[in-house]
Parts: sequence; C-alpha cells; structure tokens
Amino acid sequence: MLIKGLIFDFDGLILETEEPIFQSWQELYQENGCRLSYYDWAGIIGTAEASFDPAVALEAQLGYRLDWETLGLKRRQRELELISRQPLLPGVVEMLRDAHHLGLKVGLASSSDCRWVTGHLQRLGLLDYFDSIIGSDDVRQTKPNPELYQRALAELGLQQGEVVVFEDSPNGALAAKRAGLYCVVVPTEMTRRLPLEHADLRLDSLADLPLEALISLVENGAIA
Repeated sequence: MLIKGLIFDFDGLILETEEPIFQSWQELYQENGCRLSYYDWAGIIGTAEASFDPAVALEAQLGYRLDWETLGLKRRQRELELISRQPLLPGVVEMLRDAHHLGLKVGLASSSDCRWVTGHLQRLGLLDYFDSIIGSDDVRQTKPNPELYQRALAELGLQQGEVVVFEDSPNGALAAKRAGLYCVVVPTEMTRRLPLEHADLRLDSLADLPLEALISLVENGAIA
C-alpha cells in the first residue's frame, strides 16, 4: 500500500516546548527550596493523562498550600518566555515542504489542546501546511491511548497502512502503534533517556533522512 499521508506530533517534535515547561517548573521549585526530579516529570511528557501533578507535588514537599493564582501566572509567563526563544526543530520545514510537493495529506495529533498548537503554528508560519489538527479537546483520552491518532486518520480519510507518524516520546510512540500506524521517533534531550522501543524507526533529527527515502523504506517493508 502506498503512503498517502503523514501525521505529526507537536510538542518536542515540531517545537521544543517540553524542556522550557520543565525548566519553568524547576525554577519555581528552586525558588521554594525544593527539587523537581526529571524522572518524576518524565511520565508527563506526551500525555495529558499522567497522575503526576507538579503543583500538588510541590505543596506536598512544602507541607502547605500555595497561592497558585499568582504563582501559576508567573510560571506560565516564564514558560512562554522560554518557548518564544526556541527555533523550529531541524528538518521540520523541509519535511512539510516535501510532503506538500509530493501531494501527501498532512495531519497533526497532539495531547495539547488545539488552541495551544494552532497558536504556535500560526506564529511560526506553519499552519497552512496542515490538513487536519486534532488536540486533547477533540478526544476523551490522550496519548498513550490511540484515540488521537484514530481521529486524525479519520479526518484525513486514510487507512492505517497509508500513513507515517512522527513522534518524540514514549507515550506518543505507543499511541501510534496502538492505532496500527508506522511510527518514526525523533527524541529530544528530554526524551532520549526514555524507552522508545515501540517505534519502528529512530532518527536523531527530521533532517537525517529525506522524506522520499523514508517513504521508500516504509513502502518496501524496511520498517516492520
């Protein structure tokens, strides 16, 4: 079956938002004399379903309640400041342009909400590349549940074997595989240490392999 479409994750795949969010929380913990572990944080990456809540965990370390109306706004402003400095991750624009030139449908499936995703895509000049954007507000459960990818597939009007997914996290890769899709994982500094064996292929960057070469690998069965 020929590949007719691509589905991208957003956070950590198109734009590195995960490290700035983590840093903003780390700074808040440090200001309160506490420590936020990477391994506590790791389960949050790529999902809205994680049981770990950094606000609850910080209050548990301190032993008292905090004024989140004030602290939450401050942390959020710091998060957005850090994200605004982030460049597009390598190979993103070239991959999207090549997909357009090849006549492929392009979707996006994110555990973040649509407003977050579309706002950044518009700011970065990428919104028009996408035929469909599915976010957490479109589904009942986010990754590692396959619902986001099942919904994206339906929106694009494609079948399982006609799509390649690009992910950066274990939760995302597992969601893609549970949906029966080919998955290429491109980890960031935040996800390199995490288990990514669910993916069919691992790249260091979207710039590592031209899209036509990647599609050829998939169509010829080089990716199981």
